[in-house]
Amino acid sequence: MTTCVLCGMGEPVADAAGIGIRACPVCGWLVGDVPDADLPRPRVDVVYYLRWEGRIKIGTSAQPRRRLAAIRHEELLAFEPGDRVVEHSRHVQFAHLREGGEWFRADAELVSHAAALAGATPPWHRHARWVADALRRNVS
Repeated sequence: MTTCVLCGMGEPVADAAGIGIRACPVCGWLVGDVPDADLPRPRVDVVYYLRWEGRIKIGTSAQPRRRLAAIRHEELLAFEPGDRVVEHSRHVQFAHLREGGEWFRADAELVSHAAALAGATPPWHRHARWVADALRRNVS
């Protein structure tokens, strides 16, 4: 199995149009394209939703792998694109569930919100797509 050179998760497959171009099903990166190692990776800020027992942390990071590795949690529920402005709006939206800091009671309302953000796509797959899209925008 050959994994994607960009995200390392998908095995490239033929595109839906059937014209023979192979791309990663996770991030959409085209086979043969190589990210320029001399250029910095684009900044992709995300708001994350982490569950620990009966609580959910709503936070933000431009480096979610590093950030989530530092936070004790049981499950990554979702990502949404956004920075501190989006994070703050979520803190205001769910203020009635706040238990302290960035932790909120895992009430059905908040759990449903996170589930709607996630949809059927795993959070890390969504993040990989956003990074690939940002790289494509930087090259164009």
